[in-house]
Amino acid sequence: MIKKYLLIFILSIFATSCSKKVDFTATIKGGSPLERIEFIEASGVATLPLVNVGIGKDGKFTGGFDAPNDGMYVITYAGKENIIYLKQGQKLEISGNGETFPQEFKIVGDAKNNNDFLQAVQKFMQNYTKNLDLQSKMSKDEKTFLAALKKIEADLMKSIDENGEKFSADKKVIEWKKNDIRTGMLSIFPQYEGFKKQSSGNPAFKISKEFADYEESLQKDKELLVKEHPAYRTYLLTKMSEDFSKFAEGKTKGLTIQPTTSELFAEYLKKRTELSDTAKDYLLAYIISQADLQPTATQEVQDKIGKIIDADIKDASIKKDLKTIQFAIGGLKVGEALPEASLMTADGKPFKTADFNGKPTLLMFYASWTPYIKDQTVPILNQVIGFYKKDMNFAFINFDDNKEQFTKTSSALMKGIPGTNYYAEGGLTGDFAKKFGIYGFKLQPSFVIVDKNGKVASRLFFNLGDPEMVTALDKATGLTAPAVQQPEIQLQNDINAPKAEAPTAEAPQNAPAPAAPATK
Repeated sequence: MIKKYLLIFILSIFATSCSKKVDFTATIKGGSPLERIEFIEASGVATLPLVNVGIGKDGKFTGGFDAPNDGMYVITYAGKENIIYLKQGQKLEISGNGETFPQEFKIVGDAKNNNDFLQAVQKFMQNYTKNLDLQSKMSKDEKTFLAALKKIEADLMKSIDENGEKFSADKKVIEWKKNDIRTGMLSIFPQYEGFKKQSSGNPAFKISKEFADYEESLQKDKELLVKEHPAYRTYLLTKMSEDFSKFAEGKTKGLTIQPTTSELFAEYLKKRTELSDTAKDYLLAYIISQADLQPTATQEVQDKIGKIIDADIKDASIKKDLKTIQFAIGGLKVGEALPEASLMTADGKPFKTADFNGKPTLLMFYASWTPYIKDQTVPILNQVIGFYKKDMNFAFINFDDNKEQFTKTSSALMKGIPGTNYYAEGGLTGDFAKKFGIYGFKLQPSFVIVDKNGKVASRLFFNLGDPEMVTALDKATGLTAPAVQQPEIQLQNDINAPKAEAPTAEAPQNAPAPAAPATK
């Protein structure tokens, strides 16, 4: 009997230690119920949230997600973000103020020391760099500027070591922060070389060997840097931007149909034999996600990207992440039958997606926190319904966190609008969301047309006045609509969040690499 209980005890410890789940509870004083909290893996190629949760009226929110690994995660709220170090199996207790969260927050529990360390280093860096005029230092001679850079590195590394000891931070998070500093400093080198070329009037200007050696010394473990630091990937892309531009120009000259940037870059990487397969995968993934894999991408572009992912991405996890992003952005393909997924009407009656058959249907995806629906979407929606209602069904599918919230939202926002309101059970974590690839950014709201046979008849749209959408509506119903206009909506989501631009064939970028979220 003792052996039996001992075995159970050992198994329970093993199960706990192997858990990937990170559970969190938080109180954000003055937090808005219209805002959402998201956690995103900071080092991966996927920018999709691992979880999206709302804040209650009391400022509290709870949730959990499977963490891909121990490491850095971005926590976002109300257009702001910060970095947080998490371990698989942790339980977080977070507190903050709605005005400053997540740029400032407190953590209790086993995640406290590492994140107190990160915030202390960040505060030191903000004070240290406040009066650090690098632009004027660049104008000095190279030897003086190099000495200034080395002093900056030494001062920042000293702060990391001191705070690491003070807060008893893990060695892994200390080393990550040091590499974060190194990648941030590496972004200075392309800037410096470009500045010298311009100020000296010498386009052939090259930095000295001593300067180049210092640049190389900041890249002690290139494989680790490219895996864990997106800013390092941007640095590498910036360094090869000019060369890629020449390559792309030669490949596209005289072509009537221009290849995508991803196609050109995949071919370009084949000649960069000094790069490892790991580096090539991460760099190509960056270009794919930033240059071509966008919500407005046509099916033709989506198909091209799919072939590149299959043929040129070697790492299985990166390939999987890109496929996930592609589905999240592109959704179901035109001509594909709708997968069966549960919906529920406001009075609690179940509904199946197969029942959309008989008439073409316009599906609208939304939630209570949809930013544009009341003032911008509803007036145009009424116009669209008024014209097509005899030949088309309208289904408004809500992704709130629970049915109670759906009932309030549908009554407040959609009252009196012809069509049927449905709740996607489970919201963003439910069966419908998974099968349709629904994430927070698609609830602007967004729209897709289904034909009378229950097959997808259009790509996903975010603008009811999009001429392509009007054409798709006309095709589905056999009608010809008058022009419908709607102000263009700037999507606010993880996929389209402002980032350093990737080099393109038309206009290669030479922008500095962005700092990691914690140092923005």
